[in-house]
Amino acid sequence: MDIQTFINNYYEAFSLKAELPIAFWYSDSLLGELKQTQGCLFKALPTIRQGEIISMNGNSIGCEGGKFYTGFTYMPEHVPNFVSLKERYKQTPEMVVEGIKGMNVQRASLRYLHFARIDRLTSFEKVEGLLFLATPDILSGLVTWAFFDNNSPEAISTPFGSGCSATITQAVNENRRGGHRAFLGFFDPSARPYVESNVLSFTIPMSRFKEMCETMRICSLDTHAWGKIKARIDEG
Repeated sequence: MDIQTFINNYYEAFSLKAELPIAFWYSDSLLGELKQTQGCLFKALPTIRQGEIISMNGNSIGCEGGKFYTGFTYMPEHVPNFVSLKERYKQTPEMVVEGIKGMNVQRASLRYLHFARIDRLTSFEKVEGLLFLATPDILSGLVTWAFFDNNSPEAISTPFGSGCSATITQAVNENRRGGHRAFLGFFDPSARPYVESNVLSFTIPMSRFKEMCETMRICSLDTHAWGKIKARIDEG
């Protein structure tokens, strides 16, 4: 599906007031602004959501965890103690190490990671995943859509991790193995200050997005029940 067709279908299903998703992908070419972030890379979200194309690399990302989870460096030695003993997100540093091993973070083979609202792209080529920033009403539609063509209990996964690992890392890994899971996220307290209080993330790897595009026009996003939700989105 080409981008404009998807945008048209998305607006028709979810409302013209629905926020378009953000695409992310890697390349060796610098696109737009090389964004320097002090701390969490999601500090750049407002700029991206406003329509600017943002590029990042290992030097521009200010968070050591962010550099690691986007593949630009190896895991810093202090991360297990920091996540467990300072942030208090895991009971022990050993649990952090175990969780990270299970995540299987891949090193980036290309120089830059890019983010852009999809209406700034000309094609989905090379895109790893789409990040939707969703209110509960939008999220109900995305979840319904993700479960429409399957009964898998893993159709939507909510893995523990930082905001960047639960969105970027998981989606990149899933896409590259041709997986079928979407990811619900932004439960990380460290990332939450950079989105509204009523917003969560819903990330669809491109391997799954291509399948879901086949069902958007026929799933239950064209029913009386959904029409009530869509009207509320319109009003919002």
